[in-house]
Amino acid sequence: MVEAFKIIGGKKIAGNLVVDGSKNSTLPIMIATLVEKGTYILHNVPNLRDIRTLTMLLESLGLEIEKIDTNSYKIINNGLTSIEASYDLVKKMRASFLVMGGMLAIGNEAKVALPGGCAIGARPVDLHLKGFEALGAEINIEHGYVKAFAKDGLQGATIILDFPSVGATENIVMAAVKAKGTTILENAAKEPEIEDLCNFLIKMGAKIKGAGTSRIEIEGVEKLYPCEYTIIPDRIVAGTYIIAAILFDGSITVSGIVKEHLLSFILKLEEMGVKFEIIDDKLRVLSKLSDLKPTKVTTMPHPGFPTDLQSPIMTLMCLVDGVSEIKETIFENRFMHVPELNRMGAKIEIDSSSASITGIENFSSAEVMASDLRAGASLILAALKAKGQSIVNRIYHVDRGYEHFEEKFKALGADIERIKVEI
Repeated sequence: MVEAFKIIGGKKIAGNLVVDGSKNSTLPIMIATLVEKGTYILHNVPNLRDIRTLTMLLESLGLEIEKIDTNSYKIINNGLTSIEASYDLVKKMRASFLVMGGMLAIGNEAKVALPGGCAIGARPVDLHLKGFEALGAEINIEHGYVKAFAKDGLQGATIILDFPSVGATENIVMAAVKAKGTTILENAAKEPEIEDLCNFLIKMGAKIKGAGTSRIEIEGVEKLYPCEYTIIPDRIVAGTYIIAAILFDGSITVSGIVKEHLLSFILKLEEMGVKFEIIDDKLRVLSKLSDLKPTKVTTMPHPGFPTDLQSPIMTLMCLVDGVSEIKETIFENRFMHVPELNRMGAKIEIDSSSASITGIENFSSAEVMASDLRAGASLILAALKAKGQSIVNRIYHVDRGYEHFEEKFKALGADIERIKVEI
C-alpha cells in the first residue's frame, strides 16, 4: 500500500498560505555542518521527507541531530566516524552527493555513492569531480562509488564551470572554505540558495566574496566556528502558492515571500496580465483568472525563469485562453506530467524540449500519477480546480518538497485527504 491524495475539486478556497523554509537551502546548509566540529542550531527548517533522509545520512557519518522544536534542529559534529556515504541512503536523494565537499574539507577524504538514476550523464556529477581535482583531490570511480583523497590537503585553485550547476557550485564552495590559498570559481550558479549557503559559511568565519554572482572568491581559512542560522523562505513553494492564488481569483494570500528571489517568475506572470499587491512579505493577487492572456516561458539558470516552476505554471497556462508555450532548457524528461494533465482534459502537445498549451475552460477530474516533486504539485493544483473526484498517486514525491500540503489547503476549504492505495 502507498499513499495518494483524494481530492474533490471545484470547492471554494480562501485564506492565507505561509511559505516554509527553503528545502534547497536547508539541504546544503545541513551538509555544511560537516566542515567543522561543534554544535549548530538551524531555524526555519521545513518538515520534509528529504530532510529526514539527509538526517539519516549525516547520522551515518557520525553527526548527532536533534529536532528541538517544530522547525529548528541542533546538529552536533564531534568528528566523522565514517567517510562512506552508502548507496542505500544516497540513492534516495541526489543532494546527498554534496557531502563529498564537506567531508573533503574536514578530513581530506571521502567515499560517496554515485546518485541513483544516473551517474555521469543527465544532471551530471562530473562538474563536481573536476572541481575537486582542481583543488588537489585524487578521484577514483569504482563499484558505483566515487573515492576522493587529498594527500596533501586541498589547495586553492581557479575553477571554471562548463555550466552554472547549483550542486557543483555548492560542493566546491564547501570544499574550498578550508583549502590552502584562494579559490576562484567562475561561471558559478547564482541562485538565492547559493547565497544562503555562503552566508551561513561566512557566519562561521569563512572568507567568501561574490556569492550570488557568477564569480565567487574563497580565501581558505584553517578554522571555522559553529553558529546559529535561519534558513531563507522557499521560493519554489512560494511560486506554487502564488499560482494557486491566481487559479482561485486572488482568494488566497501568500505570506513569507522574498520578492527579490521571485523576480523573473513575477515578471512573467505580470506579462500574462496578473496584478499583484505586495506589502512586506505578503502577496495578494488582484486580478481574475479570466483576465489572463497566453505567454511564452523559457526555463533558464537563475535569474531566469526557474525550471522548478515550469510544471506549476503549465497548470495555470492550461486555463488561459489562447496558446502558450514552454521551452525547457535545463532538464530533459521534465515534461512527464504532460500526459497526466492531458488525462485531466488539458490540450498540450510536446515537440522535443518545447510544449504548446492550448487553453481549456476547466480540468476534468481523473486518476493521475506524480512523476516528480513539482509535477505532483501541478497535478494537485489541477485537481483542486476540476469538479469531481481526482486521485493523485505517488505523493511521496510531493512530500519531498512541500510541508503538510494537504493540511494547509484543507485549512483553506479544500476537500483533500491522504489515502492508502494498492500499488
